Amino acid sequence: MPDLPETPSTAARPDLDWSQVRETVMMLQLAVAQIERTMRDGNDSVETLTASFTHMVGKTQVIHAAADGLEDSQEKQSILENCSAVESSMSDAIVAFQFYDRLSQRLTHIGNSLEGLAELVSDSRRLYNPYEWSGLQSAIRAKYTNEADRAMFDAMLAGASIEEALKLSEPSSKDDDIELF
Repeated sequence: MPDLPETPSTAARPDLDWSQVRETVMMLQLAVAQIERTMRDGNDSVETLTASFTHMVGKTQVIHAAADGLEDSQEKQSILENCSAVESSMSDAIVAFQFYDRLSQRLTHIGNSLEGLAELVSDSRRLYNPYEWSGLQSAIRAKYTNEADRAMFDAMLAGASIEEALKLSEPSSKDDDIELF
């Protein structure tokens, strides 16, 4: 009977080779895989929505062109108003797509940060070196593209709780009070 390959020691099946570091790395890699799978699923949905909106834009243009050829009437006015309403809704949807793009960028950044952390934790030569940790933290911070994310990162490194860091990273209420004329 051929020997089966040895399975590594795990928390469910610990032996003398069990390692909390390996467990930590495995859980970090699981988090990265979940983020990547979620992003793929989201990308599939966004691609479907994009195709649908492209189709709707084309149909709206055809309807608008057909309405332009009609004589002035209530019906023509109604068609043109409805075309404008649909175009406005599509503009709102485009803003939502931009939100998804920012969300996707953040999730990619989080995944990359977790991978960097897993690499550091799994390398015993780097694990206990404070300069390696500082380097990882600097690399993560440098990838943030907005001040709110940097504020949250800085707060967490300064010892703030998650709740405190989230509050510090929220836009100030002064920004919310801006009146538009």
